Amino acid sequence: MSRLLSADFAKLKKNKFFWICIIGMFLLGVFMAAMHYIAMQEYGENEPQITNILFSYALVVVFLIPAFVSLFVGTEYSDGTIRNKMIIGHTRSRIYLSNLIVCSIAGLVFCTCYLIGVFAVALPLYTIDTDILKGIMILILCSFVMSIAFTALCVLTAMLCQNKALTAVVNILAACFLLVMSIYIMNKLSEPEVYPGYSVMTDSGEVEVLENEPNPDYLRGTEREIYQFFNDFIPTGQAVNITQAGGMSQSPGLLAAYSASIIIVSTGVGMFVFKRKDIK
Repeated sequence: MSRLLSADFAKLKKNKFFWICIIGMFLLGVFMAAMHYIAMQEYGENEPQITNILFSYALVVVFLIPAFVSLFVGTEYSDGTIRNKMIIGHTRSRIYLSNLIVCSIAGLVFCTCYLIGVFAVALPLYTIDTDILKGIMILILCSFVMSIAFTALCVLTAMLCQNKALTAVVNILAACFLLVMSIYIMNKLSEPEVYPGYSVMTDSGEVEVLENEPNPDYLRGTEREIYQFFNDFIPTGQAVNITQAGGMSQSPGLLAAYSASIIIVSTGVGMFVFKRKDIK
């Protein structure tokens, strides 16, 4: 296993797309922190909070990871590397796990580079509320686990599909679909329970006060629990939650547990099918 990991990490270091993603994420962090600071100064915010832009990377990696994994693992098939690994005696389980580990670390590096870029600008300029530092660290760790879970799903597709172009299309389209579904679910959960009352002027000139009205689109009971479950379980839903959390989250442990279950199940299924796959 150590030889496989050494070879894959050596390949990772030479991967141009990997370095482009690293530089891009760092520059994105610098840009987001600088632009947000300038905007807050224009609006008269003397102490802008770093949490407003700190977790934006969670949504960015939703698209970076599928693209990177598809290219990195797809090259293994197109170059015949996987077949060569099996010929020299490496088991399919170790080959699968090696790719998963290397791709997961690459995803974590993307997240970390964004954070480094943000902190490089934010530390001398932003106000950091020490009361929520613990919450920030917990959410960062949750985002890392979410990143690994999303990587595990992409590796599952990439290891079972030998066509690099098709893998990239499937993974990126799946990411888009899951993100749209997550946004839809969050919008449904954000519906107010009641519409607030308001005052209107009648034709006779009298002021009529209308009472609060129940919202028919508000989710209740079991239906709301189902929507909430998928909102917390789907990696893109977690990414949206983490991005909008602003340093606080009601159930970070639950998000991490769901991500861990995705990692375990997808890896188990992927290894099971990959062992029986005919490698061309």
